Amino acid sequence: MSDFDLVIKNGRVVIPYIGVSEVDIGITNGKITAIESSIASGRAKEEINAAGKAVFPGAVDVHYHIGIYHPIEEDAENETRSSLVGGVTTVVSYFRSGSHYLERTGSYKELFPEVVNRTNGHSYTDFSYHIAIMENSQLDEIEWLVNQGVGSFKYFMFYKGMNLHGNSTDPKAMTMTDEPYDLGHLYKYMKKVKEMQDKYADKGRISLSLHCEHAELLRIFLEEAREKGIDGLQGYHEGRPALTEKLAIVEAGVLAKATGCPINFLHLSSKEAFETADEFRRFNPELDVRTETTLHHLSLTWETSYEPEGKTWGKVNPPIREKIDNDALWTAVQQGRIDQVVSDHACVDEENKGGLWEAYAGFGGTALLYPLMISDGHHKRGMKLEKIAELVAANPAQTVGLYPKKGTIAVGSDADLTIVDLDKEQKVTADILLSGQTFSNFEGYDIKGWPVITIRRGELMYKDGKVIGTTSGEFIKRPIGVHK
Repeated sequence: MSDFDLVIKNGRVVIPYIGVSEVDIGITNGKITAIESSIASGRAKEEINAAGKAVFPGAVDVHYHIGIYHPIEEDAENETRSSLVGGVTTVVSYFRSGSHYLERTGSYKELFPEVVNRTNGHSYTDFSYHIAIMENSQLDEIEWLVNQGVGSFKYFMFYKGMNLHGNSTDPKAMTMTDEPYDLGHLYKYMKKVKEMQDKYADKGRISLSLHCEHAELLRIFLEEAREKGIDGLQGYHEGRPALTEKLAIVEAGVLAKATGCPINFLHLSSKEAFETADEFRRFNPELDVRTETTLHHLSLTWETSYEPEGKTWGKVNPPIREKIDNDALWTAVQQGRIDQVVSDHACVDEENKGGLWEAYAGFGGTALLYPLMISDGHHKRGMKLEKIAELVAANPAQTVGLYPKKGTIAVGSDADLTIVDLDKEQKVTADILLSGQTFSNFEGYDIKGWPVITIRRGELMYKDGKVIGTTSGEFIKRPIGVHK
């Protein structure tokens, strides 16, 4: 009788916060049940020889958008398939009532079960959801949502004056409600999230994530950019400058300090935004503050994003910026002053990526989470492998209340792993990313270090460029201490 369902042998195992060890991993019933210097052959039903390769914890991509521009079922299947390419085994997707997504508002007691049910059976990765509270009646549903498995919430600071694509000054275009979506709403929101964190403090982290861009300033700067006739990504960068991030971060910080709410500053895109968030955290050590950036804000600029004639593939909120911003963000990541790196993955059809002002915001990137961090972080900048695992797996899992079930390699943790060939070199092309999106603004980007095998809860999901697993990803309730 076999001791294990699967054993991974002879690899360099990358354990967050600890280091790299040459050990074998035993897996039983989807869990890691042994980490030993050597597990003898014959003790498992199946063995994988990882000699010459690195074994990382499966990445936890906690900034994701399932169903934003396509039906939930379609997006879940196409985009979590793409996640496997990047060594991602768990995604936590944003959802809100209003336009896009389900195109309606109302009670989350009706909306949320529908979202989960429509994702079930269609996800290759395990999944969870952050929820954005868009109106007063939904504030009263926050505790209900926590008890349904939602451990993190979101507020979009620019929605009080702009729509998703930056084409309208009518916030109702997004919220689909006449209720105010302003700093008063945010204050009440923070108080409620803090109440939940206090109540469940011994069970895990409950937090509020913030998209920080200042609506009133955006209105002025976008008008100026359009009047100047500056097109393409440079125009979008100038129309949504770093100053709008800075002021929004300051406003959110004042309210976070007043309420004590645990907060996450999302997708910091600029040197100015990072420095503002970092200063706030350093001067308020009593507060629980986490910081995040994305692959594209680390490695693309408005000049280097691949943009065919007449297309704005790289339009995203907040915008892709300049090299000085890339460099500042990489330095912050290396110094441990940015906690996590994510994809902000949102599949967009190429037909919706035309001229700048009408193009949809967002694009895919989940398939590049480990590859780009290994290539640009480890090979180009000398970052330790365990640091990369912390940035894309362990730290995000902690932020959203999933650790140590997810995000690490430890006995008792889910057997979510990716085996990486650190020396494999390959240019980015859309076809290798296995997304429903038929383009990539990383097209032609040279990357060294690619996952060759991805395993989710002990099931072999992806091998040598092909998905071989099933859409049996599970909804994971958070924080995990509430739902054990």
